[in-house]
Amino acid sequence: MAQPTTAQPAVAAHREPSLVRGLSLTDSVMLLAGGIIGSGIFLTAGPIASAVRTPWFFLGVWLAGGLISLLACFAFAEMGAMFPEAGGQYVYLREAYGEFPAFLYGWMIFTVGQSGTIAALAVGFAEYFGAVLPFASAHVPVATIFGWALTRGHLVSICAIVLLTAINVLGLKRGSALINVATWAKFAAIGLFIALGLAIGHGHWSNYAVSIPASQPMSLGAVISGFGVALIGVFWAFDGWVYITWVAGEIKNPQRVLPRAMVMGVLVVGVIYLAVNAVYLYALPITAVAKEETVAHAAAAVLLGGSAARWLSAVIALSCFGAMSCAILSSARVSFAMARDGAFFHAMGRVHRRYRTPAFSLISLSAWAAVLALSGSFDQLYTYVMFMMVLSYTAAVAGLFVLRRTHPDLPRPYRCTGYPYLPALYVLVAGAWALNSVVTRPKETLIGIAIVFLGAPFYFLWRLQLKRNPGELKEFE
Repeated sequence: MAQPTTAQPAVAAHREPSLVRGLSLTDSVMLLAGGIIGSGIFLTAGPIASAVRTPWFFLGVWLAGGLISLLACFAFAEMGAMFPEAGGQYVYLREAYGEFPAFLYGWMIFTVGQSGTIAALAVGFAEYFGAVLPFASAHVPVATIFGWALTRGHLVSICAIVLLTAINVLGLKRGSALINVATWAKFAAIGLFIALGLAIGHGHWSNYAVSIPASQPMSLGAVISGFGVALIGVFWAFDGWVYITWVAGEIKNPQRVLPRAMVMGVLVVGVIYLAVNAVYLYALPITAVAKEETVAHAAAAVLLGGSAARWLSAVIALSCFGAMSCAILSSARVSFAMARDGAFFHAMGRVHRRYRTPAFSLISLSAWAAVLALSGSFDQLYTYVMFMMVLSYTAAVAGLFVLRRTHPDLPRPYRCTGYPYLPALYVLVAGAWALNSVVTRPKETLIGIAIVFLGAPFYFLWRLQLKRNPGELKEFE
């Protein structure tokens, strides 16, 4: 029987204490859905509407983004059931392509991908928290340090990161319990917005007949290109479905639970996203949606009156808070897996003796996210690597074909739905999107590639260090 070519870990003899398999199916679905639904659904409608120009294309691009993500989930579910260990996609890339490509992915996740996500969610939480409680207004300066203004928003952001990191360090069950509560509350609040907006809101179905006028007739190529540009925002809003693979080492019965959680979670989020965007169009014509930076506020004001804006701010703050907790819990497991392979700081691979969590990895990732939040540089950085994030998903799905060929006898408790056609379709669609991004956003894509490959020297440094001194991972106490 063929065996996976797992990288040699930094430690072979001493693996105790270990992570705890404590996540149920419900916990897993809540983590996935709560991680996806952050601030994106409330903020991205404007640029997407500008790109597609018509209401039905606007809804269609959200439907397409959900279906494309689902295609990837089918492939990831098979690999997750094959390799139910911490690190998820990092492990799949390592097994399919080797250590170096996997390292570059993990480097991207730590330096920008997830640290930038956590920073963005923390800043978003602070903005909307301040809108609900004026004493915490995000833009009120607290101090000036060498010409740089420290605001209340900065303090709220850092406090949120520190609080959520501490909860996740103190145990998997504490972290997942917080995520469950926040996600159920998020579902209830968004459901209330949809129900009240459609039942008693002052909207108009005639908005669905309004399109953004074009200065000249749109060619088919321009329409397709605009659809591809719109998918950037949609992919960002759906990003987070991969979280559950990162914590596969802590899921109960992962071979069964992980595939079900991925499909159920993405379907739930897709329905919510379509419903919310349908309400936006019921409240505002697409010409107005395209001009709004905070379309959720504008839609709530039209449907339910100006007083609803503060209530919606609380919903968005809650959404950011819950998604931030999901991101912190999940992302640290990628750094943990890299360190266990000797491809990152050894301390990242330590498990806390008492709490059985990758405490050092959690703290390090959150500390870097806090730096990005204070610097304000996360937004542009994340924009640059979004292209690389989707490209990494494409490479992982393509890796399924590699693994079917190189490890045909490896147990597969779940086999990808629609193989080989559906994963091939994802690779084609995502590849076409990546090519369109290179053409329409050459600067951003090139900078994204450069950021990722900046990690190459560090990989070779760590591998050289491991070769000279294998060392030994010890418990983080």
